[in-house]
Amino acid sequence: MADTATLNLPLIAASQAQKHVTVNEALARIDAALQLSVTSRTETTPPSTVEDGVSYLVPSGGVNAWSGQDGDVAFYINGGWEFVTPLSGWRIFVTDEALDIRFNGGEWEDNPLSSSPFGAAMRAETVEFDYTIGAGATVPTGFVIPDGSIVFAVTGLVVDPVTGTLTDWSLGVDVSDTRYGSGYGLGAGSWVRGLTGQPQAYYSNTQLKLTANGGDFSGGTVRLAVHLLRFDVPRA
Repeated sequence: MADTATLNLPLIAASQAQKHVTVNEALARIDAALQLSVTSRTETTPPSTVEDGVSYLVPSGGVNAWSGQDGDVAFYINGGWEFVTPLSGWRIFVTDEALDIRFNGGEWEDNPLSSSPFGAAMRAETVEFDYTIGAGATVPTGFVIPDGSIVFAVTGLVVDPVTGTLTDWSLGVDVSDTRYGSGYGLGAGSWVRGLTGQPQAYYSNTQLKLTANGGDFSGGTVRLAVHLLRFDVPRA
């Protein structure tokens, strides 16, 4: 039986019996590939329990039912795994990482805004992390803004109340305690929207820093998100 060229959809043969089987398989493949999202792109072993319609992007080293399918999209239909090989330009949303990826013909690019034939790319990223605040007047987060990126803003939310003797707090980096704002609240649900007057380039890995105003920190949790651009060089 012949298949279609792109998604390998089964075609109905002349005078074929049980035509509904072929049609249903084709519809299941379309259902998996249309508006494509995958659960993960890091799992090498197929899950032991899975529902029809669930999809994964098979990484290098896939085993068991995924053996030999590295780089393919695996989707579960009719009690078994089927596979589709991506083509240049395909986009996928990776659920467990909450990011968009695009296949450039050789590899997947994360959050691409633009790209060149040899893999140069401009990528938009939002990097989010939870920081448990330590004691002191100033506390570095440990998280670094990556070298070679341009930051547009840092946003955040107080998840657990900020405690201590402070009246409010500021967010910045070593060279500027208030680069991403000051006067932020202490209660759970207080929010951060730190904008700079112009995009800020970072030429080395740089930690974010919280500064207590009017006292010291003693605890709390804040969820921070850095909104940035990164740039990939062309391949040889």
